[in-house]
Amino acid sequence: MPPITGYHAHIYYDAASRETAAMVRAEVERTFVVRMGRWRDEPVGPHPQPMYQVAFEPAVFAEIVPWLMLNRRGLTVLVHPETGDDVADHEVHPLWLGEKLTLDIEMLRRFIAKERGES
Repeated sequence: MPPITGYHAHIYYDAASRETAAMVRAEVERTFVVRMGRWRDEPVGPHPQPMYQVAFEPAVFAEIVPWLMLNRRGLTVLVHPETGDDVADHEVHPLWLGEKLTLDIEMLRRFIAKERGES
């Protein structure tokens, strides 16, 4: 089993829920030691909806994930490990809070292959 070096939580929103997402974001920043990603108001990478990312260390998992379960305010949240295998992290190992969205895993595979000079 590969080591988990960190986690990402992707918090999804749309135009109607952006204000709610901002409230959740502010609460996460006040409550936890995390690295906040920028707002992505358009789908990016394999993500089918606007979102922002919250990166955190393994030691924070047991605090932040239960908090998100109870405080996500109806938003969909994807939590995945960072193992060095981006495809598996998003496709095989994710934890979904709320609606499970369909990620564009093929796009992620193509991106990785291109970065490795395989395409």
